[in-house]
Amino acid sequence: MSASGRSSSGATQSWVAGERDAISLGDVVPTSAWSSELGPVPGADAVHVSVLSGYGLNCEAETAAGFGMLGAKAEIVHTGAWLEAGPTVLEGVHILAFVGGFSFGDHIASGRVLANRVRYRMADALARFVDDGGHVIGICNGFQTIAKLGLLPALGRARGGGLSDQQVSIVDNDRLGYRDAWVRLAVTPNSPCAFTRGASGAALEVPARHGEGQIVFADDALRDATWREGLVPLTYVDAAGAPTEGWPDNPNGSRGGAAALCDVTGRVFGVMPHPEAFLYAENHPDYTRWRASGRVPRWGDGLGILASGVRSVLGGWT
Repeated sequence: MSASGRSSSGATQSWVAGERDAISLGDVVPTSAWSSELGPVPGADAVHVSVLSGYGLNCEAETAAGFGMLGAKAEIVHTGAWLEAGPTVLEGVHILAFVGGFSFGDHIASGRVLANRVRYRMADALARFVDDGGHVIGICNGFQTIAKLGLLPALGRARGGGLSDQQVSIVDNDRLGYRDAWVRLAVTPNSPCAFTRGASGAALEVPARHGEGQIVFADDALRDATWREGLVPLTYVDAAGAPTEGWPDNPNGSRGGAAALCDVTGRVFGVMPHPEAFLYAENHPDYTRWRASGRVPRWGDGLGILASGVRSVLGGWT
């Protein structure tokens, strides 16, 4: 049995009935962060996603599963085999996913060793991939990696050139230590980011788990330009919905509450929290309360990030 409801933000959500009829539980009832219903995307079977694994990465199964739930063809590829295959490995690929984990044990700095290996072997191929319309998503360690690769924010990079020099890094949390907890994120309305289109205006709740998540810029001019161009598509917000630098709502102290970056094309996206860890309602800490209210979302809101990327490949965002 199912029912449809419209949230106060105007977002339509589909629900699976719980053990009893809906009751009034105030803010226990979830509100979708997305304006369209989540689930399989028409035409997604034409979208090919390569999900990199190996060398201490550990989120490839969830990431591939999320894209698969949308109907996309997601293939997990060991990073070593991917590098050995060379530039031809990107042929026919629409989305390249750098996943979370602890690549090379976080030696030197999170994502540094993997970024160096990729830059040495695949820099020109990656630059062409982006220029030709390819999409890249980096989650947590993947974000750290693509930031060190120069894929983000890549301000001033000319089409047809190589990868940008590194302009940002992801460093130790302001409050030192590994933080594993759910966070609230606000979507930046004016961002060109393909992976955050279609937001409803409600907060996106997903888990964050990292010890090095603070975004820092090479200089103030780069930081200011990144914000001015809308290349910070997600910010940590407090319970009132205001961007925050304060712990624990912001687990790492990134200035302005920055939780993600994109490039000027919007097709390259890096995010510290884990959208792939909220694919099902059961993942959320309030699941049992939702079930008691009879208002359980069919899909976890993290799926919306991946769905927006798939829709972008299919031309769903202009």
